[in-house]
Amino acid sequence: MPAGHLSSAAPLALITGGHRRLGAHIAAALARAGYRIAIHGSHDAEPEAALAQALAGSGQDWHGFVADFSDPSSAERLLAEVIAHFGAVPDLLVNSASLFGQDRLADVGADDLSRHFAINASAPALLTKAFAAAIPVNGEGRDRSIINILDQRLNHPHGDQFAYTLSKYALAGLTRTAAHVLAPHIRVNAVAPGLTLVTADYAQDQTERLADAMPLARLPRPEEVAEAVLYLASARATTGQVIHVDGGAHMVSFPGDFMHLK
Repeated sequence: MPAGHLSSAAPLALITGGHRRLGAHIAAALARAGYRIAIHGSHDAEPEAALAQALAGSGQDWHGFVADFSDPSSAERLLAEVIAHFGAVPDLLVNSASLFGQDRLADVGADDLSRHFAINASAPALLTKAFAAAIPVNGEGRDRSIINILDQRLNHPHGDQFAYTLSKYALAGLTRTAAHVLAPHIRVNAVAPGLTLVTADYAQDQTERLADAMPLARLPRPEEVAEAVLYLASARATTGQVIHVDGGAHMVSFPGDFMHLK
């Protein structure tokens, strides 16, 4: 599965959910920036076509790993497998894997909450624990960091996707707490995207109207989210911070999820 071979001195990044959609854009940007790439998927880790092309063109070593975060303990096993395969602890962990449901407070169930917290909060927390435990006490003098993918809605929450929103609040809390606990050897930051990769549920004119509703009158591109990840990965004086890449959406109180706005 490796696309190429590079010296073990090259930095190594593990991107959860990195084989498709936004995670794949992040993985591609990191590969082009000189990282060896460990991509994770819940049931398969085959990179989508654009990512496969980027990996091949970058010449970086890469490998795919499968772990179903509905069992959060699989997160610790995932890191062990990455270390065993590459012979090194990652320099960068990007917690991008996410579950997105459609429940609301009136109909959310215990299973909804358990599944969302398992994938969106518990797995990143256990990966963070394993990542920190794998690093020598002196940190080896390397700049290591964790970047969590949040959501612009946390500034102005609404009632849609209730379990998802709560679990992302937990991930935001992990970001701030871990930034404090793991300093100075590990930096922990986050990127909060807005509506970036629309699905087939959105009509073209709907997407255009939503773009116009943003303070910057545009939606972010996935490459811009990846650029924010790249910045935080190299920002050695920065920890505990959240960068919003959302066209300014975090400054607006929307009444519901973008998909449901008239």
